[in-house]
Amino acid sequence: MIRTSSGISRRWNPVVLLVIADAAVIFGSFFLAAWLRFGMEIQAAVDSLDPVLPRALAFSVFVMMGLVATGLYRGRQRPRLWEAIARVIVAVGIGGFGDILFFYAFPDLDTGRGVLMIAMVLACVTLSVTRVLLLRVFDFNPLKRRILVFGAGEVASYISVLRRRADRRRFEIVGYMLVNESDRDEALARGLENLLPLTTDIDTLDVDEIVVALDNRRGAFPAARLLKQKFRGVPVVDIIEFLETETGKIDLDVLYPGWLVFADSCNTDGTFRSVKRFLDITMGSMLMLLTTPLAVLVALSMWIEDGFGAPVFYRQKRVGRGGKHFDLFKFRSMCIHAESESGAVWSRENDDRITQVGKVMRRFRLDELPQLWNVVRGDMSIVGPRPERPEFVDKLKDAIPMYEYRHCVRPGLSGWAQLNYPYGASVADSREKFKYDLYYIKNTNVMFDLFVLLQTIEVVIWGRGISMAGACDADGLVLSSSTDAQLQLFSRKKQDNASQELKEGA
Repeated sequence: MIRTSSGISRRWNPVVLLVIADAAVIFGSFFLAAWLRFGMEIQAAVDSLDPVLPRALAFSVFVMMGLVATGLYRGRQRPRLWEAIARVIVAVGIGGFGDILFFYAFPDLDTGRGVLMIAMVLACVTLSVTRVLLLRVFDFNPLKRRILVFGAGEVASYISVLRRRADRRRFEIVGYMLVNESDRDEALARGLENLLPLTTDIDTLDVDEIVVALDNRRGAFPAARLLKQKFRGVPVVDIIEFLETETGKIDLDVLYPGWLVFADSCNTDGTFRSVKRFLDITMGSMLMLLTTPLAVLVALSMWIEDGFGAPVFYRQKRVGRGGKHFDLFKFRSMCIHAESESGAVWSRENDDRITQVGKVMRRFRLDELPQLWNVVRGDMSIVGPRPERPEFVDKLKDAIPMYEYRHCVRPGLSGWAQLNYPYGASVADSREKFKYDLYYIKNTNVMFDLFVLLQTIEVVIWGRGISMAGACDADGLVLSSSTDAQLQLFSRKKQDNASQELKEGA
């Protein structure tokens, strides 16, 4: 961990501090609730709730799970004040419900309704105040990582896109180091500031991290200078790794295929794949059992709208692991024979083919409940990239670099891309979602899957297409003539990038 000259650590993570602060506040709220419930008599509270510690821990764990489920541990969260408070209230409600189930399972640790209700009210108030204050501090905190960017060209300019305070909570740019002084005017035109000459003494800048962002590394890679800083204890990272950490996605514009070849991933571990498959079968079976009453209610609603002879389920070909096709099951949310004339078309926002019941199902993802059967039988996983239709895959793989890489894992019922980016109406949107899919494939593990699954609850509760963002509809891309033009544009860019890589490797 790097320390400044004053001895204060700058390599901190706002999310970690939020977790610590929230845990302390929730834990304290429980003890304060017990104290108030028993007339501020400590001994009476101890005698009634002995032991107090496991009860307080259980309450804290369930409330914090609720905070995760409502998206309040997103590193780049941008909720408005009222929305943050609303999410805290829902999170505490989820935690209280989990606490009640816990007490039914372990009656010896029953807290009592009085203490639980007071603790929930106190937690709502203290968490709201703490979160609002901390987020304001994080936005303007001077103890951010001081980043020196080695390069001031097109690749380095991708960092300048991160302009929001929420995007820059963890770092500030000390400067961009010019490899060639002749590039200064071009760098200024790109909006880069604090340009430094190559002769600048890095030791005098007090940097916490160096990001290598060179357009062309051949003959310009400052290996000796970077090694010196690395041995001094200053981390040196590639632009891809930096943007991956700060944005939660892998940027295709700066990615080169060799980087993924050497990147570590749990997907290459047979043990992890076996554990993930076991969890998929277990959770899929449990969720199918628990959601059966809801599925029956959905089916009845569809029959009431379309008649008892109308089909309930909809079967559609999708591309799974290894590029194999499988039949995906959904509750039918569109009118019967919706694609009989148009052919394979993804749905649009405010699509007039969607039924009234279908609109409700799509808003709260109820149409995807039958996909639990796909999970159990091995076509899909609980968490993974969303499965795409073969008609679209055939075109998108020619437009988006390494698009087929998303088929190295089972597609998922929920996914990292779905939490971060809405369905759109262009290939550019598909390209953007693929960046999140790549991030998930590279960084997947059991805890990450649990994190995604919990945050899916937020999307369902708020009826939104993505986490901590505006509302959107379900699958939304139409392969029209304008889309074909975009495909051709991306294909040309892909070919240009490949040609450039061949030239650099020659």
